[in-house]
Amino acid sequence: MRNRPENHLFYGDNLAVLRKEVADESVDLVYLDPPFNSNANYNILFRSPTGPSADAQIEAFEDTWHWNIVAEDAFDQVARSGNTKAFDLLNAMRGFLGDNDMMAYLAMMAVRLIELHRVLKPTGSLYLHCDPTASHYLKLLLDGVFGAKLFRNEIIWKRTNAHNDASQGMTRFGRTHDVILFYAKERNACWNLQFSRYDASYLKQHYANIDTAGRRYKTSDLTAAKPGGDVSYEFRGVTPPSGRYWAYSRANLEKFDTEGRLQFAAKSGMPRLKQYLEDMPGVTLGDQWDDISPINSQAQERLGYPTQKPVALLERIIAASSNAGDVVLDPFCGCGTAVHAAEKLGRQWIGIDVTHLAISLIEKRMRDAFPAVTFTVEGTPKDLASAHDLALRDKYQFQWWAVSMVDALPFGGRKKGADGGIDGLIYFNDHDPASGKMVTHRAIVSVKGGLNPDTTMVETLAATIAREKAPIGILIMNAKPTREMERRAAAVGIYRAGVDETFPKLQILTLADLFQGKRPRIPNVDRAAFRRAAREANAFQPSLL
Repeated sequence: MRNRPENHLFYGDNLAVLRKEVADESVDLVYLDPPFNSNANYNILFRSPTGPSADAQIEAFEDTWHWNIVAEDAFDQVARSGNTKAFDLLNAMRGFLGDNDMMAYLAMMAVRLIELHRVLKPTGSLYLHCDPTASHYLKLLLDGVFGAKLFRNEIIWKRTNAHNDASQGMTRFGRTHDVILFYAKERNACWNLQFSRYDASYLKQHYANIDTAGRRYKTSDLTAAKPGGDVSYEFRGVTPPSGRYWAYSRANLEKFDTEGRLQFAAKSGMPRLKQYLEDMPGVTLGDQWDDISPINSQAQERLGYPTQKPVALLERIIAASSNAGDVVLDPFCGCGTAVHAAEKLGRQWIGIDVTHLAISLIEKRMRDAFPAVTFTVEGTPKDLASAHDLALRDKYQFQWWAVSMVDALPFGGRKKGADGGIDGLIYFNDHDPASGKMVTHRAIVSVKGGLNPDTTMVETLAATIAREKAPIGILIMNAKPTREMERRAAAVGIYRAGVDETFPKLQILTLADLFQGKRPRIPNVDRAAFRRAAREANAFQPSLL
């Protein structure tokens, strides 16, 4: 097993990756936002330049768990893990819940929580993001894995407003929050106190004073009830009232006076200390967070991932329980918000996800936001042998990986025939002779993972091009095309762009071509289809120059 302090993205089952790639006590902070057992299929959205009606929807993951042999195996692994408390809890839950979907979800989580506890350093912490559907069960599992005494907080994050979840005739209150369960590995876990901003009413009440420089301040008493040191003296002709003493030494009061931080009462001459708002850190943060807005359709950082969390939420967690240079791990990294925040705050990071859609999205997000970032991607095909293996194991993951290799938008899902012969789309702009305007076209990408070349592959794509009125089609093949396939592809014709540019209407690329850097020939590709992460500026990012 290798210790990996550098930045890494792993494609694969996080349980297998944790066991093979992440060493004992090598991680400072774990944040996980696993699929909630909500029985919903989430889609990842990619914006179409031709309008919202053409947006492609791809299943990112199926958020449904069922009791089957996989769940039984996870339960058995917990039984054999040596963590008797965790298994006792899980076994009790099984007796209560039975072998149902929720139990399958909890068995999957239990075996992974045991591994996450293993990889945490003694000073490390874990934050588990969930919803009230299963938070009470997950808290019991965490008590078993970490110990009830190492529970730190149940954080309530208000993610929406009540009216967003309320409807007429509903017989419950609106559901407006998520739960974040916070546990420490040991009592001396890293902790950095966090603060939130003062609200407007507090400022109006306590910081109503404004000095000539426009700075807000409040004043505080300089006396105390109990003496402590040299605190019985006259200062600028006044002494504290009977039974009171100065709260500061004479030297400190003189220092405050020199700095202009004393305000004297007009009649008594008694000083009070000016405390400027700009010097105050804010309100000590509690366990109810309503000051961080969720990702909505208008949010600038929105990338289209349905469960995307705001960067500010992850920044707060990472800042509280890690320091610069520490290692942050997200085993369900989705669209990569945790690793984004980790990079922004100067941490090292490890992200794991089970879909190529997520991995390719994170790769693009990180390079857009941090052009100088360095990281490795492991588990994705790096050569023909590993690409062939992926095609055999999971044709949909293979399709999504191949589509990402040519910078196309994935299209269609796992349902047979749902894509209409289209696995990806590349949008491009070209002049329309009829209207005299620039218009947006679609190039169609079709992926074939079989090892036996067949002319029907070309014929099917040619028919799809005609049906969709697409100017260009790209056939990505696992095998090398036959001469007859190449002849039939050439017969589809030429697309003319601009004044004298020509492009084959049906282009064939093999996996070998892709690994050699060859890409489709398409004019004026429109990059707006992929939502770009805004470039981040931080003190930890090395200069490009």
